[in-house]
Amino acid sequence: MRKLIIQAVAKFLCGLLLIGVLLFLPAGTVRYAGAWRLIGLLFVPMLLVGVLLLIKAPGLLQKRLNDRESEGEQKTVIALSALEFIVCFVLAGLDFRFGWTRFPGWVTVVSCTLFLIAYALYAEVMRENAYLSRTVEIQENQQVISTGLYGIVRHPMYFAVILLFWAMPLVLGSLPAFLVMLPFPLLLVKRIRNEEKVLEEGLAGYREYEKKVRFRILPFIW
Repeated sequence: MRKLIIQAVAKFLCGLLLIGVLLFLPAGTVRYAGAWRLIGLLFVPMLLVGVLLLIKAPGLLQKRLNDRESEGEQKTVIALSALEFIVCFVLAGLDFRFGWTRFPGWVTVVSCTLFLIAYALYAEVMRENAYLSRTVEIQENQQVISTGLYGIVRHPMYFAVILLFWAMPLVLGSLPAFLVMLPFPLLLVKRIRNEEKVLEEGLAGYREYEKKVRFRILPFIW
């Protein structure tokens, strides 16, 4: 347990430091309200969820901390996602410094609301699926989850992630950063196709589940 706590705290602090550097350094100041707003929306719930998982489901927390991907295709997707993430944040900081974007107040309210909704969906997915991992793998005794959000789409976590990533640059108040994030779902398409191939080959009952729940992310679309 002690090792898990140290690992969780280290990742939390590293993530906080990284995002702070990516936002405040390009902005040239720490007086960047959008950055503090995002940090609060992102890290306060993350801390609360992390503590809850540590108490109620330490095994799931351990899985969420593991990001060592073994699938070659997934490594490419993760690398491109990380690059997109970095460019988005740096652009947002530069946007604040040079004043490229001026959003009305309602955009901030709506984007913050969408961010929290996405976070709530993400938390619900973790509650429903004890096998949820950050890497594509078949776990011991893993079973197909087909109830709750998984009865609507096959990958509700990725739907939540798309909302989160699209809301982030709007919370930061940057149109250029939002445009950088727009293609993000295309990377998830590649990840999902590879993930489903792994699940079809290694997880009993997954092919039947695919026939039952036809749509991957968005009902009636894909």
